[in-house]
Amino acid sequence: MLGLEEASERILGALRAVGTESVALGEAQGRILAGDVTATVTLPPWDNSAMDGYAVRAADLEGATRDRPAELRVIEAVPAGGFPFRALGAGEATRVMTGAPIPEGADCVVRIEDTDGGERIVRVHDARDAGRNVRPRGEDVREGDVALRAGTPLGPAALAMLAALGRATLEVGRSPRVAIFGSGDELVPVERFAEVREGRRIVASNGYAIAAIVRAAGGVPVDLGVAPDDRGAIQALFEAAARADLVVTSAGVSVGAHDHSRAIVEQLGAVDFWRIAARPGSQLAFGNVRGTPWLGLPGNPVSAIITGELFVRPAVLRMQGARAVHRAPMPATLTTSIARANGMTQLLRARLVRDRGGWRASLTGSQSSGRLASIADADALLVIPPGGGSLAAGAVVAALPLAGAGPMLERLSTSLDA
Repeated sequence: MLGLEEASERILGALRAVGTESVALGEAQGRILAGDVTATVTLPPWDNSAMDGYAVRAADLEGATRDRPAELRVIEAVPAGGFPFRALGAGEATRVMTGAPIPEGADCVVRIEDTDGGERIVRVHDARDAGRNVRPRGEDVREGDVALRAGTPLGPAALAMLAALGRATLEVGRSPRVAIFGSGDELVPVERFAEVREGRRIVASNGYAIAAIVRAAGGVPVDLGVAPDDRGAIQALFEAAARADLVVTSAGVSVGAHDHSRAIVEQLGAVDFWRIAARPGSQLAFGNVRGTPWLGLPGNPVSAIITGELFVRPAVLRMQGARAVHRAPMPATLTTSIARANGMTQLLRARLVRDRGGWRASLTGSQSSGRLASIADADALLVIPPGGGSLAAGAVVAALPLAGAGPMLERLSTSLDA
């Protein structure tokens, strides 16, 4: 069986970007930049003030104190959006607002709190700003510089940079269409919940979770529903799914008499690998259906969600051209001992609490792969490497944050307030 890293490398190495499209700047949140963006202007375009105050010469502040303030003649006032008309000479000052251009001759800005706010004569009673508070021309980016690299996810800061550079439209990775379906005679959509109440069926929850993972990663989920445990019905869904950019199924990849997915993929395409050395999630498969990449996830709800987070989410990002596709692990200290498994990496659901500059991790109860409550309450997955024996309470392990870690942020806020 493949380890987690090898399985991920095999999957990502087989995927290709699905193309690009042009979108308006205001609609680019969360998209992946398709090409390098080169600055066509220099930002800021002029030396400017970092705060409200007075542009002066540092030499004129020497020895200034509250008892013996430096007295300077104010020659003009420059608001943000205005420009100075006069160069600054010895013993002179120009009143400036934050962002306003600095007049020629000035080399620092004295914050207004260190002055008496004078309009004709200003008295400066502290020299701490000598040589400071000037943002130089080109401090942010210079014309011809690469401001943002291809593969960058477009969040608020990147969008602000692109707006400052005048990019009203952007070329981004096309959102991949991800066909999703499950299989099982016992499964029904949530609209048929009456049958669940009667004790005859269960809701096909995996499809909703996988679609949410795909959507959060920037893909377009195409829900094909659930097929009964019939080879012909499952094959028909595989045939329809092959028209998408990626196929994701849940269940049907084990060795049971009704697990048909793997055999169908071998008939319509190829299976690259089946099974990984991880728990939960060992029943993971990867291959292609008529050339379209296929990820076969386990049927147990927790296993499907965890493999969706670890493999489907990065796949969707990579198909949009993203460079960094994995969430960064963070160190967390165990609050209880954990038995390790020989030959298997364990992925344990945990809650994180901030403590003394670090994180403490507590398991969310039973780690059964069918217990949805354990992952719905989780902030992170603890990665427990294979091996014999146990990890004692106090051991530090890697924690992978999960999407929507609202409870973790709430606990962080509470712990910091305390």
